Amino acid sequence: MYDVLIIGGGPSGIAAGVYAARKQLRAVLVAEEIGGQSSVSEGIENWIGTTKISGADLAKAFKTHLDAVKNDIVTLATGERIVSLAKTDGGTFLAKTKTGKEFSAKAVLLASGAGRRKLDVPGAQKFENKGVTYCASCDGPLFGGMDVAVIGGGNAGFETALQLLAYAKSVTLIHRHQEFKADPVTIEKASAHPNMRIIRHAETVAVMGEQFVTGLKYVDKNSNETKELAVSGLFVEAGVIPNTEFVEGLVELDAVKRVKTDPRNQRTSVEGVWAAGDCTDELYHQNNIAAGDGVKALEDIYLWIKKQ
Repeated sequence: MYDVLIIGGGPSGIAAGVYAARKQLRAVLVAEEIGGQSSVSEGIENWIGTTKISGADLAKAFKTHLDAVKNDIVTLATGERIVSLAKTDGGTFLAKTKTGKEFSAKAVLLASGAGRRKLDVPGAQKFENKGVTYCASCDGPLFGGMDVAVIGGGNAGFETALQLLAYAKSVTLIHRHQEFKADPVTIEKASAHPNMRIIRHAETVAVMGEQFVTGLKYVDKNSNETKELAVSGLFVEAGVIPNTEFVEGLVELDAVKRVKTDPRNQRTSVEGVWAAGDCTDELYHQNNIAAGDGVKALEDIYLWIKKQ
């Protein structure tokens, strides 16, 4: 029986793990891998305390920090995915993993993050890994000297475009709305590049190809005209889906299945369960915010456990 079960190895989960060790709470951190969504990022420039760090290096730093403080207080269980979580008659919690392992704890911190939203149009699934990709850091260099497109108008979309501009012949960013969600500085930096093109208020409706992607179709929402764009690669940055399927029916979720939390302490609708990071209804999803929410949650968990 652990004091706290931490589910997730991103910034919120790792921050909570470090604080659990500092507060001598017997904890287990269960995660498929350490690092979170930013692990695939080539360069993170807003992680406080560093000018620029790659996602891979940030993940290594997370692991190094936790290893340095966990001793025998915090157990690290990587390569495991929680598939169910239930509250027992005794008021504790029982989690089961995909491989059949079980973990029991007095309290739970949901820090399971989110996964990338797939492009749901004809041809997208057929040409996945044949020109359609969800990881610019992984696949971007394969498209050197080619015309490519990016779907998405948030920070992730523009950061992907900037990364691709280093080696692609041209980058066209397609955004379904008129206004962007990305930071103005990021938008300005990308827009200034001579090989960058931006198409606003356009809906991608199909991916075209033969053996590999040859282009895409989109609807100009201003004129309702369907147009074609010839590209060899399509990088999708269409948002994320929270990894909360294993707590459906246990805690209260919002309309898009993010865990509802009290922003003062990260408590959920169920006594003994907290949540932090991208799996929650937090207004802003950033690494720094996720880490802070993980610390906030662990501070509250510590006080809650001491009162039991």
